[in-house]
Amino acid sequence: MDNLASLVASVREELEGKHAAREVALAHGRALVRTCANAIRAMHRGELDTAEAAVEGARTEAARVREALAGHPDLLHAGYVQDAHKELAEAACLLALLRGTPLPEPAHLGIAGAAWCNGLAEAASEGRRNALDRLRRDDLDGAERMLGRMDDILSELVAVDYPDAVTDGLRRTCDALRAVVERTRGDVTLAAVQTRTRKALEGR
Repeated sequence: MDNLASLVASVREELEGKHAAREVALAHGRALVRTCANAIRAMHRGELDTAEAAVEGARTEAARVREALAGHPDLLHAGYVQDAHKELAEAACLLALLRGTPLPEPAHLGIAGAAWCNGLAEAASEGRRNALDRLRRDDLDGAERMLGRMDDILSELVAVDYPDAVTDGLRRTCDALRAVVERTRGDVTLAAVQTRTRKALEGR
C-alpha cells in the first residue's frame, strides 16, 4: 500500500490529460458542425463559393480535433467525433454533387471510411432539394442528373454490407436515402410526363 497515493496520482494525471483533450475536441467538434451547417445553407442558396470556403474551414476544425486527440485514439473514435466527421463528409460531398466534380476522398477530409459513407448518404438525401429546385425552374434535365447521382450513390452504398458496429449504422442511413430517392423519382417522373404532355398539346 505504500505506493497507493503515487499510483492514484498517476492515474489522475492521465485522466486529467484525457479530459482536457476531450474538452478541446468537443469545442472544435461543435465549431465543425456549425461550419458544415452554414456551408449546406449556402449551397441551397446557390452560394457555392461561400460554401466551399466554409467546407475548407470545417476541414481545418477536423484537423484540430485530430491534433487534440492524437494521444487518445479511443476518444477520436467516439460517437460525437464521428458525428462531426459525418457532417463534414455531407457538406463536402454535397458540394461535389452540386458542382459535378469528383467526390472528396475520406483521406482528403481526414476522416474514417464509415463516417464518409454515412455523410455521403446524407449528401445524396440533400440532393433532393436541388432536384426539386431545378424542377421549379423547369430544368428537368438538371433534376434528372441529380436523381441519377443520388441513385448511383444508393446503389454503391447498399453494397457496403457490414455490421452496424463497423459502419456506424449505414444500413439505416441507406434505408432513409432509398425512401428519399424514390420520392424524388416520383416527382421527376411526374414532371417529365407533364412536360411531354405540354409539348404535345403545344404541337397541335
